[in-house]
Amino acid sequence: MKKIFGLRKRNYSRNIGQAAKPVVGDMINGQGMGDVSKQRYGLCHMSFNGCEVISVYNALNYIGIPQPLWEIAVYLERYRVLAGFFGCNVYRLGKALEHFGADWERIKTPADTECPAFIVSYWTGRRFLSSIHTVFCHRQSNGIMVYNRYNNCPTVQLCRTLEDIIGKKRPISAYAVKGVKTGGKGERS
Repeated sequence: MKKIFGLRKRNYSRNIGQAAKPVVGDMINGQGMGDVSKQRYGLCHMSFNGCEVISVYNALNYIGIPQPLWEIAVYLERYRVLAGFFGCNVYRLGKALEHFGADWERIKTPADTECPAFIVSYWTGRRFLSSIHTVFCHRQSNGIMVYNRYNNCPTVQLCRTLEDIIGKKRPISAYAVKGVKTGGKGERS
C-alpha cells in the first residue's frame, strides 16, 4: 500500500484496530447500526457519511471479490468532499471499483439499461437543499434489491422500480457493475 498520512492514516489505523469489525463478505445494511457505524471516514463516523464506501463494499461482495471495508475507505479518502463531511465524490466511485478489480460502466440512469447490478446516488429531498445517498442494487425477477437503503434498517429492501428508490428525480450518478474485470490492471489471481 502507498504511504498514507494525516487523517487518512489515523482513520485507517483506527478502523483496522477496532475489536469488532464488519465481516468481509457480508452485505452491509443500516450504516447507522452495529460495528460499521463506528468506522471512520473523513472527519465523521460512517453512520453519517459512509454510504459511498458501503455501496462499493456491497458491489464488490456481490460480484465475488470482497474487500475489507477499511481498505475501501482508505482508498476513497482521496476523493472525500470537505474532509469527508459530505462523504465522497460520487463521480469517483468508478475509480474505486476499478482499483479493486470490478468491471463497471458509468450510465445515465439504471432505468435506461438492463444492467443486473448497479450503484446509484440520488438526492434524498430537494436538490442542493438535502443530503445525497448512495446505494448498491441488483435486479431480480420480482423487483430491485436495495442494500443500505436507510441508515437504521438492518435488512435489504425490495423495491418494484427505480422510482420507488430515488423518487421522480434523476440520479446524480450511476454505475453498472458488470462483474470481475479480466485482463489489465484490475485482474485478480
